[in-house]
Amino acid sequence: MASSVQSFGSRLLTVLPLTLAVFAFVLQWRGGLNDPVTRWSPEFPGMASLPGPVLHASSDCADPLGRSHSPSFPYFRDWKFDFSPSDLTPKICIQTSTSAGLEQTLPWIFYHKVIGVSNFLLFLEGKAASPNVYKVLETIPGVKVIHRTRELEEQQAKSRIWNETWLSSFFYKPCNYELFVKQSLNMEMAIIMAREAGMDWIIHLDTDELIYPAGTREYSLRHLLSEVPGDADMVVFPNYESSVERDDVKEPFSEVSMFKKNYDHLPKEVYFGNYRDATRGNPNYFLTYGNGKSAA
Repeated sequence: MASSVQSFGSRLLTVLPLTLAVFAFVLQWRGGLNDPVTRWSPEFPGMASLPGPVLHASSDCADPLGRSHSPSFPYFRDWKFDFSPSDLTPKICIQTSTSAGLEQTLPWIFYHKVIGVSNFLLFLEGKAASPNVYKVLETIPGVKVIHRTRELEEQQAKSRIWNETWLSSFFYKPCNYELFVKQSLNMEMAIIMAREAGMDWIIHLDTDELIYPAGTREYSLRHLLSEVPGDADMVVFPNYESSVERDDVKEPFSEVSMFKKNYDHLPKEVYFGNYRDATRGNPNYFLTYGNGKSAA
């Protein structure tokens, strides 16, 4: 008797989970049960869900326009602002040339909107120009996307700086030389677009860089630029360069906390006294540039 009861209980424990699994499958297949994962979506202005990753072709050069490809950024949901771009004064525009995906571009836009930037001119190519990236960017207020088309290249070939000797020396060279030419031509076009849109200031910034208006009220870039004298044509922000402390960084904006100060912010004796240790054999103090970023 005890043996038959134990056998019956064993069969019951086997059949019950299978029955529940079949029941759950039927409910979900008929639409009666929602997958809890699908009830959460990282929503941005105008988008209901985040598109999946896009594969991009490899190249002999590193991808200088989109250096971060990590999807781990904790996306903000329903990020909204209590103002429209037309309400902000002064009106600040950031221009960039990028091939980065949403995982890098969205937090970059969000940060600069928080500090007071109203408009963005994004010149896209590569991954950034794929439909499930640029269609999201187009929904964000104040963002204008420009694709690298044959018409754009023909228009830029007729631009003022195309025949400048300082630019032509970079023609028909690979990697960063090509990037510099594209950035210069895009920036010239962006200046015209920003002027026509009534912008007061324009800044060129890469999507792996952040403007940091330290020392201002509420860390506001608008407050900083609103206090610039009327006879000043340009404000230069000395750049700091990150010093990566480990090789497993996923989100540079939130994880990197150590930087090389710009030499303009260092006493000469400190700069020259620590130059060898700071450069570690590289002939340059910074790995990239050290002349800062300009708002004009």
